[in-house]
Amino acid sequence: MKKIGVFTSGGDAPGMNAAIRAVVRTCIYNKIEAFGIHEGYKGLINGAIDKMESAGVSNIIQRGGTILKSSRSEEFKTVEGRKKAFKSIQQFELDGIVAIGGDGTFTGAKIFNQEFNIPFVGIPGTIDNDLFGTDFAIGYDTAINTVVEAVDKIRDTASSHNRLFLVEVMGRDAGFIALRSGIGVGAEAILIPETQTYVNELIKKLKSNTRNHKESMIIIVAEGEELGGAYEIAKKVKEKCPQYDSKVTVLGHIQRGGSPSAMDRVLASRLGNAAVNALINNKTNVMVGIVNKEIVFTPFAKAIKHHTNINMELINLAEILSC
Repeated sequence: MKKIGVFTSGGDAPGMNAAIRAVVRTCIYNKIEAFGIHEGYKGLINGAIDKMESAGVSNIIQRGGTILKSSRSEEFKTVEGRKKAFKSIQQFELDGIVAIGGDGTFTGAKIFNQEFNIPFVGIPGTIDNDLFGTDFAIGYDTAINTVVEAVDKIRDTASSHNRLFLVEVMGRDAGFIALRSGIGVGAEAILIPETQTYVNELIKKLKSNTRNHKESMIIIVAEGEELGGAYEIAKKVKEKCPQYDSKVTVLGHIQRGGSPSAMDRVLASRLGNAAVNALINNKTNVMVGIVNKEIVFTPFAKAIKHHTNINMELINLAEILSC
């Protein structure tokens, strides 16, 4: 390995800059030239590639987002697009690439590796934390802390006015953010895609809370919840429980931004370092992750096909603590 490229792809996640920094400085430490690829696969196709030095990644570990920018490339899904990307790799004489992202990123890397035999190592960067092969993905911890901070403030208003707040968080296909943040804020109910949610059960719970003199409540709703999201659930609550002054707050993309937590900075630094070492040791077509505090490698095919299951112990805990 003489030259290694790095890019971020898909949705941004706090801690991606820390991972870029770790990749660049691990390359420099091993006397390897590091190249930043701007806007993911789009930049690879267009040849938007620059050499990166140690000074170029100074003071970015604390920054959210990604200095290399990110995008989703429809052109890369075509054979012609991937041929253009391969020409860029040949032009800059890259020997391997570190791809920071999620499912779509690794799917593209897997196909590209099969077609052109370019070594790829992936780093999981997604606030949804639904990738198989790692306990935590970059950005997940920060996103949870962002939700908790926001809901704590909402709780103050709910208590002051005896209101019920339905707070919608990200997680269209996975309820990891909703579940952990819901426990963290002491939510009275948590609605996620992985569990069947019945309106009647929710209404029963709300009426029970009324009898228990709980006049202000927080309900956390994952955006992909089968009932249709926070606004649809709020309509049903208003029909069945008109005594509640119900309000809806959608946190949206605020969860993607902000300075990464210490946990995400350390996680990203470990994964970035491990990704470069993997390429040096001829590991390819794998995602680097951390399981039980140890670095592990999972083939792209497995990381893409399987998804981390929701922790049923946490679901039971949420139910117990919300009564």
